[in-house]
Amino acid sequence: MQDLELSSAEASAMVDAVMTHITQAIDAVGNGPVDTSSRADAEYLARMVEAPPEAGSPLAPLLDKLFGDYATRSLDPTSPGFMGYVPGGGIFHAAVADLIADTLNRYVGVSAVAGAYVQIENNVLRWFCEIVGFGAESGGYLTSGGSLANWGAIVAAREARLDGDLARGVIYASDQAHHCVAKAARLAGIPPGNVRVLGSDAAFRLQPEVVRSAVNEDLRAGLRPFLLVASAGTTNTGAVDPLAALAEVADECDLWFHVDGAYGGFFQLTERGRLALAGLSLADSVALDPHKTLFLPYGTGALLVRQRQTLRHAHATTADYLPPPSAEEAVPDFSDLSPELTRPFRGLRVWLPLKMHGFGVFRAYLDEKLDLARWLAAELQRMPEVEVLAPPELSILAFALRAPDIEAANARTRAVLAAVNAGNRVMLTGTMLRGRFVIRVAVVSYRTHQQHLQLLVEDLHEAMVDMQL
Repeated sequence: MQDLELSSAEASAMVDAVMTHITQAIDAVGNGPVDTSSRADAEYLARMVEAPPEAGSPLAPLLDKLFGDYATRSLDPTSPGFMGYVPGGGIFHAAVADLIADTLNRYVGVSAVAGAYVQIENNVLRWFCEIVGFGAESGGYLTSGGSLANWGAIVAAREARLDGDLARGVIYASDQAHHCVAKAARLAGIPPGNVRVLGSDAAFRLQPEVVRSAVNEDLRAGLRPFLLVASAGTTNTGAVDPLAALAEVADECDLWFHVDGAYGGFFQLTERGRLALAGLSLADSVALDPHKTLFLPYGTGALLVRQRQTLRHAHATTADYLPPPSAEEAVPDFSDLSPELTRPFRGLRVWLPLKMHGFGVFRAYLDEKLDLARWLAAELQRMPEVEVLAPPELSILAFALRAPDIEAANARTRAVLAAVNAGNRVMLTGTMLRGRFVIRVAVVSYRTHQQHLQLLVEDLHEAMVDMQL
């Protein structure tokens, strides 16, 4: 029988073997193609199907597969050329933290069990609350990402405002809001027909008068408006809704005001970000994704609320087999603030890199991304063939190729996107903006620097020359 109880020597040997592959992978970042996902076609994946193993296998060939063949059949979001979607970060410090957390394997759902580790996570959330401008009564919890953070906000708002009357509850969001908002509303029990998708303005921002009009119409219909969702950096264009003005509308109309800052919220660390995100502190809740603009690995999100008691009201339960709940003024029980009883020690992957480097380093990287996006926008605006439809408010922008009509412009833009991505030095994505197909550039990865934006411009020029534009 193979022993699951490793000796320290065996554990060290295992980690050493893994580290050999990890360091090779880190050294190789940016030296290969960004996108090889097409190599994992249906035939290849079908060959991967296997029966449950009864006997074990040596570690070495398993690592060879994981870091070799499997890795070369995927999109590589660790590449500095990856500027599609909103890239995840994956700084190595957080991987080390996960190794520590998983090895210690402490339970952090109830503070009485591992109070010091719960306090580490609570410190992280206090830092986040301070960043967005929340006061001493605020709180929150870490999630796997923005989708569950937005869901948690809807649940908290539902419990605080609807008194169980879900059938009449109405949510308001713009046509640029992330699709997870509508999905989260459905999962929270709000009828799909009660999610109002409101038109945005020419800059893709939700305007206060549009919300007021929709709320008044629903009140006349006997419904119960209860939640307004604003975006602090949309996925399509990086647009930031006028948060202060929308907060005023939410107050007038007695709406819970939630801000989806999954992409843009941490730009609050920078001076320009604070100007763009003015009014963020007026929210009742904010969703953040440290795995985006704090450069952490996928699976790191956060929900913050201005009044932590709203989370306790939505989630707290008791059971005879649980320790007594912590006092309100003490370290919180995350099981009383969130849907999870059993939960991983997510806080360490955030705390360790922040303690090692301080927020100043992250601020400098975010300022660099703001600079790079503005540099790229200026370069694009000098190209007569290109139209920048969404200049960067933060670090995402969108542009399209010009043509005599929309259909021709869309075809031309799609062709240029395909040509740029075919070069596999950078990887971009597209989206639709009111009938226009546009190319998005998301300058988010901590590894993306000036030289990588220059590669993008070179590949774009080459694609347009080849197309005789």
